[in-house]
Amino acid sequence: MPVATDGLPPLRGVIAAHGLSAKKSLGQNFLLDLNLTRKIARAAGPLEGTTIYEVGPGPGGLTRALLSEGAARVIAAERDWRCLPALEEIALAFPGRLDIVSADAMTLDEAELLRERNIAPPVRVAANLPYNVGTALLVKWLTVEGWPPFWESLTLMFQREVAERLVSAPGSAVFGRLSVLAQWRTRPSILFDLDRRAFTPPPNVTSTLVRIVPLAEPRAPARIADLERVTAAAFGQRRKMLRQSLKQLSPGAETLVRSCGIDPQSRPQDLSVEKFASLARAFSVIPAKAGTQSSTGSI
Repeated sequence: MPVATDGLPPLRGVIAAHGLSAKKSLGQNFLLDLNLTRKIARAAGPLEGTTIYEVGPGPGGLTRALLSEGAARVIAAERDWRCLPALEEIALAFPGRLDIVSADAMTLDEAELLRERNIAPPVRVAANLPYNVGTALLVKWLTVEGWPPFWESLTLMFQREVAERLVSAPGSAVFGRLSVLAQWRTRPSILFDLDRRAFTPPPNVTSTLVRIVPLAEPRAPARIADLERVTAAAFGQRRKMLRQSLKQLSPGAETLVRSCGIDPQSRPQDLSVEKFASLARAFSVIPAKAGTQSSTGSI
């Protein structure tokens, strides 16, 4: 069993002392192996002098690792009030270096959060994201209007299937809307898988650590709102040809698709990211219809 080197009790002891248990409704799976949490922390890059934004710290396994590996400051957003006392103990062990934010990260304005704490962006994001909101949080961070974003890198845990979608190429069976949104203005890469037995309770899926770095400029010009609309329409009916699936955006969809040099009989999974940006520019003059703006459910 890994030995804690930060003066705090082993995580299993912390969980027992506070009567914690992972809630399925919150997508929680606690990572208790301190060797693994430190490996994840190191994957976020050299941490000396950095500020880390962590979502869903739970009892604080990764939080402790980030601080032990040298992060100057960790801002931890946790919506589960049961975990706050355990996090407070970590804050006492690392005076002045851990800010605990009791809030739902989906509703937080991270730029405002940083301003309130006099922290100049960008910061790094590192998190074992709750499975039930992981993709939604990622889309939130990928689709911010201002670029470069408030973050300089994302080091995040996902289900393996989500990680594969992030890095998949056109023509792949899993290439989809999330692939386009991620690859349009970031460089995602898969780092490593984690054994299910490292978690409590063990999840039913393989967990994969992913690193995402923003590009200085998008791979092709487009407005993010237009790219979201076009990918939502196209991949919402991915088995249909573009001339059919994009009709919900405009009755003249076939003509607009042809104007981009794209065969209207193409299916969305066969188009490059640059082609989707071209479609987004072509459809930008078409007013948005109710229901065409995406929800993360079709990602």
